[in-house]
Amino acid sequence: MFRLFRMAMLLLSLSAATAAHANKRIALTFDDVPRARGGTFTPDQRAALLVAGLKHAKVRQAAFFVNPGNLASLDGLGGEARISRYVSAGHVIANHGFRHLNLSGVAAQEYLADIDRAEAWLKTKPGRRPWFRFPFLNEGRDDKTKRDAVRQGLASRKLVNAYVTVDAADWHIESLVSAAKAAGKTMDPVALRDFYVARHVEAANFNDELARKVLGRSPVHVMLLHETDVSATYIVQLVTALRKDGWTIETADAAFRDPIYQTQPEVPVSTGTLTERLAWEKGLPAPRWYGYLNTSLLTQLFNQQVLGETQSR
Repeated sequence: MFRLFRMAMLLLSLSAATAAHANKRIALTFDDVPRARGGTFTPDQRAALLVAGLKHAKVRQAAFFVNPGNLASLDGLGGEARISRYVSAGHVIANHGFRHLNLSGVAAQEYLADIDRAEAWLKTKPGRRPWFRFPFLNEGRDDKTKRDAVRQGLASRKLVNAYVTVDAADWHIESLVSAAKAAGKTMDPVALRDFYVARHVEAANFNDELARKVLGRSPVHVMLLHETDVSATYIVQLVTALRKDGWTIETADAAFRDPIYQTQPEVPVSTGTLTERLAWEKGLPAPRWYGYLNTSLLTQLFNQQVLGETQSR
């Protein structure tokens, strides 16, 4: 009887743990909007695919982080019209800086002026949200004086730091695909789809486990994507895979209401995902980041799985 009782309690415990880990929520965000033509689609084709894919996948609201300075270099390619298309489809737009500056390379005041320039453009547009995302996810690295100056500047402007908690280096996957095409290499489209989707689902689960260790709960996660041809091609498959894995796709509005995005981790180097920084602040041992953010490892895996190349010894 005692054994039966222990077994029943164990099953209940496992069931509770499974239920808790099934409560996984995530929002989708796209950086560097509007981008120039990629290796597969025109910018208009890519935007149409993203809008159609998000609608087909029943993603009610994603967020697109805009660099208005790109509009001048994309003159004639309809950059502003594509941004309007996203908003008309129910998505929102936010600040990614006017020129996509790297904070480590400029003074804090120049950086804040660039934010202001982008905000002046955004404030005239529907769908605007008071969120700012640091280009390169670089909040000043080890320069705490600069970091704090920009944090204070954002607070005075009532802009929320739009952290990400999930990053799978999709920008690097796009560059690998573009390089393979330029070199005339043959890519298996099924293998590419599976490669892209698997990396993002893995990254989501890695960061959710890390967040649970740090917070004792699963926050509403924010996934970093970019407005790329690869994202447009596989957005439906990515959302399908996330849901199959137990994830609920939330709106960006819901995600940034989670208290986690009001935190300001105190760590030696301020860059990367919020989950990594919170784990570092709490003293969790490395690795605190998804392994395939190492672009050398990601490239090796891409060469093996997508190009079918064997690693030379």
